[in-house]
Amino acid sequence: MKLEELLTIIPNKTGKYINQSALAESLGITRQTVSNRIKNESQVTIGELKKIEEYFNITLFNETTGSDENIVYIDYYTDVFASCGSGNIVFSEEKIKLPIPEILISGFSKLKEYSMINAAGNSMAPTIDSGDKLIVEHWKGEQIQDNKIYVFCFNNEIFVKRLSKNLDEIIIKSDNPEYRIRTISGNTVNELILIGKIAGVIKNLG
Repeated sequence: MKLEELLTIIPNKTGKYINQSALAESLGITRQTVSNRIKNESQVTIGELKKIEEYFNITLFNETTGSDENIVYIDYYTDVFASCGSGNIVFSEEKIKLPIPEILISGFSKLKEYSMINAAGNSMAPTIDSGDKLIVEHWKGEQIQDNKIYVFCFNNEIFVKRLSKNLDEIIIKSDNPEYRIRTISGNTVNELILIGKIAGVIKNLG
């Protein structure tokens, strides 16, 4: 789930108004950091959710009960790496089923299809780091939402980037300022195959 969504979820749980400063205090970071992360649509880690639960004395999800309530089982493709850099080719598609709390999936719906893959490279840092697990909401033909993070295939390589559409071209952006903005235009646009939109990031804690 996105950090910004907590500004709605926490008041619903506590009955009290929560601003960015209170959210920052609960996480042990500055308000400016919260503001920047909201602007970049930063995802919340499980560790951060636990901090928020303790600080506000609320329950966001319970991973110890063994109950399937508010848990969704999605396919995790262990050997599929989407590049946050120069691109990676998929070598295999072995998968396992993993239980994921629904709260970690932004805009979760039982009508949508999800899977999880790995991130490689640093072009989307600090939003996505190499080794993070990416929850992908499968693309069903919807229009590209400007500045959202997508997984897509181009030239037989899989990438994770922010996309925007401008007339007959697609703009490809990285969060890491060291990487330049790229565009795909003309007939080449049809060679870009959308796989899905990033609906959650599980940070690599190793």
